[in-house]
Amino acid sequence: MNNPEANDEVSTTKEHQADTPSLRMISVLTGIAMLSGFLVVFTSQLTAPAIAENQRIAIEQAVSKVIPNSVSHREFALVDGQLGVVEKGSNQKIVYAGYDSDGEFLGIASRASAQGYAGMIYLLYGYDPFCQCIRGIKVLKMTETPGLGDKIITDKKFQKNFEQLDVQLNKKHSALKNKITMVKQGSKKNDWEIDAISGASISSNAVGKALNQSAQVLLPELYPLIEQLKQAE
Repeated sequence: MNNPEANDEVSTTKEHQADTPSLRMISVLTGIAMLSGFLVVFTSQLTAPAIAENQRIAIEQAVSKVIPNSVSHREFALVDGQLGVVEKGSNQKIVYAGYDSDGEFLGIASRASAQGYAGMIYLLYGYDPFCQCIRGIKVLKMTETPGLGDKIITDKKFQKNFEQLDVQLNKKHSALKNKITMVKQGSKKNDWEIDAISGASISSNAVGKALNQSAQVLLPELYPLIEQLKQAE
């Protein structure tokens, strides 16, 4: 004759035995997840200073390229039309004021970006308020096709477009007098035009678009602050 209590005990034991491997697996996976999370945070904190320093050096080198003859720079945040202190981790609009060895103000560098062929193109450009022109660009990051899209970096004729690209403001100082315009390679006639690169028109057009979009907004905002920037060093 079957004993109900004995059967219940056997059943409970079997359920316990069946649940044990699952519980152990969950515990192991939980432990691995916690350890992985800790390692990610620890690695991030460990490498953050080195990454920040590399970024600082990269920006410093880029500023010296796009503002010819500059040997030092200062960072400013543009807040409601005024120069402010840059706050770490914020989404402030940042500009870099470049100065020569005597502390004379030379110009401003700012970031710009636009969609290229394979992804976003991020660059830094230098603005000279004395000639009201762009004096250079430096691509900071891109994923364009090697041998084609990367000609925006390697093509010397294309880079020559930015030695003195006209970005004069209109009489009201509210926008560019002439929109930065891309033209077919070899057909440039005006100082505000950019000769596109044959075979890499999308990438070169992205550079022109990025500069025009940024300059149309930034330069009118900077215009009343130039004298203040001259005294900032």
